[in-house]
Amino acid sequence: MGFCLTTNLHAVVKRKITRAVSRIKEGLQEKLFLGNLDSLRDWGYAPEYCDGMWRILQHDKPEDFVLATGEQHSVKEFVELSFKELDISIDWKGKKDNEVGIDNSTGKKIVEVNPKYYRPTEVETLLGDATKAKERLGWEAKTSFVDLVKKMTISDWEKVKRRGF
Repeated sequence: MGFCLTTNLHAVVKRKITRAVSRIKEGLQEKLFLGNLDSLRDWGYAPEYCDGMWRILQHDKPEDFVLATGEQHSVKEFVELSFKELDISIDWKGKKDNEVGIDNSTGKKIVEVNPKYYRPTEVETLLGDATKAKERLGWEAKTSFVDLVKKMTISDWEKVKRRGF
């Protein structure tokens, strides 16, 4: 059985953000360095995507399916919510390569853009349409963007507090 699956392509970036935010909260890291903060992504919750993959494998004939939330949020939004979850409020200053996130309580730069993290084939916007998966497989994303960021941030913060990294 063959199939094509489009899922959240930015799992690595999500994890980089939540781990760095947790380490910054605990004083183990000074800054988070990222590429394009304005990139729009269709962020999804991995366990739900695994369920979708399982449903695809159970489907009676090979077909292409897209698993997605159908919502877009920027990398910057993900960063803001992650810090907010750990009671850190940030303000943004500058634009593009010179944009920085500043901790409101300390005045320190805690987020910086570094062009070396831009992807050579950067796609500014990713948005999936999972209508077919919903109609034929009964699958749909249920975890909101806010809840996704909260779950990931708290999970990584607990690991950082327990392990120290």
